[in-house]
Amino acid sequence: MMRTTTMISRTLRVPRSPAPAGDGAAVARQMDSVLAGAGFKATRDLLEHLSGQEPGAAMDLAVDVLDAVRTLVGDHVTHNAYFRDFPRGVPDTVEFWVSSLRDALTTPRTRGLTAQPTDADLRAALDRGLVNLLDLPRYGRYQHSYAELLAAHDELIPSIKDRVTLVRLGGTLEQEAAMLYRELAESVTPLGEADLQLLAELARDCGDIELTEIPVRENRAVLNAARLAAGWPLLGVDTVLDVLRTACQASGGDVTLAMPTRFRTFSNRERRVLMGALDQVAAGGESKLGDITRFAERFKRLGEGLHSHEFRQFPHAIEVFRVARGDRAVTSLASRAELAFARGDIAGAAEILTGSPGMLMRFADRLLRQADEPAQDAVFAAMTRSLGRVSGRVLCSVREHLANRAKPDAARLFPTRSRRAWVTGDTRPPVRAEAITQVCALIDAELTARLPPRKRVLVDPAVLSVALPLSGKATENGFAVLPRGSRSRVEGEVLRFFTHWRETSSSTDFDLSALLLDDEFRYAGHVSWDRHHDGGAVYSGDLTQAPAPDGATEFIDLPLDSDDAISATHVVPQVHIYSGEGFDQVAESMFGWMTRDRAQAGAPFDARTVRTRSDMRGTGRVALPAVFTRDQDGTWTATWLHLYLSGKPNFNRVDGNHASTATLARELMQRTYLTVGDLVELMRAAGTTITTWEPGVPMEGPVTFLGMQAPENLPDNVELITPDRLNQLIPA
Repeated sequence: MMRTTTMISRTLRVPRSPAPAGDGAAVARQMDSVLAGAGFKATRDLLEHLSGQEPGAAMDLAVDVLDAVRTLVGDHVTHNAYFRDFPRGVPDTVEFWVSSLRDALTTPRTRGLTAQPTDADLRAALDRGLVNLLDLPRYGRYQHSYAELLAAHDELIPSIKDRVTLVRLGGTLEQEAAMLYRELAESVTPLGEADLQLLAELARDCGDIELTEIPVRENRAVLNAARLAAGWPLLGVDTVLDVLRTACQASGGDVTLAMPTRFRTFSNRERRVLMGALDQVAAGGESKLGDITRFAERFKRLGEGLHSHEFRQFPHAIEVFRVARGDRAVTSLASRAELAFARGDIAGAAEILTGSPGMLMRFADRLLRQADEPAQDAVFAAMTRSLGRVSGRVLCSVREHLANRAKPDAARLFPTRSRRAWVTGDTRPPVRAEAITQVCALIDAELTARLPPRKRVLVDPAVLSVALPLSGKATENGFAVLPRGSRSRVEGEVLRFFTHWRETSSSTDFDLSALLLDDEFRYAGHVSWDRHHDGGAVYSGDLTQAPAPDGATEFIDLPLDSDDAISATHVVPQVHIYSGEGFDQVAESMFGWMTRDRAQAGAPFDARTVRTRSDMRGTGRVALPAVFTRDQDGTWTATWLHLYLSGKPNFNRVDGNHASTATLARELMQRTYLTVGDLVELMRAAGTTITTWEPGVPMEGPVTFLGMQAPENLPDNVELITPDRLNQLIPA
């Protein structure tokens, strides 16, 4: 069964412990005190549950709670800073380099100087060749202990603005696991990597739980891989790719099919099940074979691993591998549509694509911009007939896309499933405004009709600017992490973002940097290891290795208050891999930010001031987690990016990619996203009563609470939708 800490981290609900009764009140008080120091608060029922347990069992549960929440906000390690007094006393960059060189010249390994080196000595050392900063004893390594850093800083002064996150009491561990299993398995949007892995773990324990529907094929394949191992029949297999995905997942490969998989050796029973599933699908006719050629090599490898020639009782499955080998030609629906496009028959292409309604809607942009007036009527007619068979996620995605097509963009951004991004010029002609309006009206009407009936919804205004999570691939695992494009207000006089990493086996150097841009997204400066100060921003110092157990942490401070706020309009934090392991190879890699008032002081890292913490697990060599923007009224807003640039294998620097990063940031910031607020307006149109929530608003009767965090003392009959469950808003 899944560990309690995993469940708490994912849901912020503590499973009920079946411990003997006793007096655990002292343990409960101690836990609540430590929770407060990390920015959390236990609800009354959780404290009562802990207080009623035998002290030893209560202590075990309290340790699980504290481990889970401290890890969630990055407080499970000590966050030292290179410059002990950061953000005070950070020297000028060149001044620091010179002082490091002076120190190096007085070491026994050098010229044996007994007096302080003069400028002439330094020039002479430089004349002998280039000086490698990494060879200097003072450079890139902590020069003080964490205890010494704490001693140099005053205690953090508590503030009413500090974050307080509630930790609630849930059901039993089995009940919580079953609930989370259903949420993940029945999700209407694709899950991120962490949630897919979590679903695979849950499927081993909860796979016999009956599910209503599994709309996402990747989720279905994860469950089917667990069922294959358990000897159970496969569920919902209706395409050949469903079988391929299942085999990939069962082999420890990529269920998304983005990367090739090396298939493991399957048992005789598993081979028979997979061949039988393929046979059942392929018996549906040639239309079921169209996807094979896209993944022909993988199907050939799968056929070899299944020994397909041994299963003459499955003739249709054998045909699958004949198509993969090229022994039988099959024209896919997409190929037939492309032939119609080539002939200029746009109405014909639309009619062909009605055979795959989701593909028809994904082709909407191309169909609308190429169709003349008669053909456009045919396209609208095809869409009207097909909308009812398109998933809500695809409808929302097309709706968001068309909202950005009234005029051509300066550049075209392509974010991939792996969160890589590349930018190219936009040469497409715009889609006519009338066509966009008509299609969006069709989509809105369809989405409104599918919304589940809700009588009354209480809405926290802060959640309205959160982008709908149309895919878990557009986010990262972590604490208070929002989907790409989401915007949230940044409050406080000082914004401090940080990165932490811990290498696995090779010496690894990550560099936290900040690109400063003006209101036109033009370069206005930067801070990094080669520039400690710029535009009011301050860098905490360069660390060039991150060994276990505590790794390394770098910080950047941005003053936001009106007295000496930074001059830039946009700030783009970046994490560059200068050398060593990648983001997906290190033992741990995270990015986050804190906000505090100047009078609070405190150590560089304090969990109470952490507003969000995000994992960094992309495959690029430059991470772009977010953009911070100063609005015209002086307030600051954070916009999530969750993107990675390819970068270079080594020696990535902020001043080496500022042009491409500025272009990417501009395109993302100027894009219109489909938000929770848009869906709330559809609810209103469907007849739901929408009420703005504020503390004290009554919650009697059937009501849905939609907000960033559930308020305390929430009644049991309230439907709760917080950012980790926003995909439940998207119609199926």
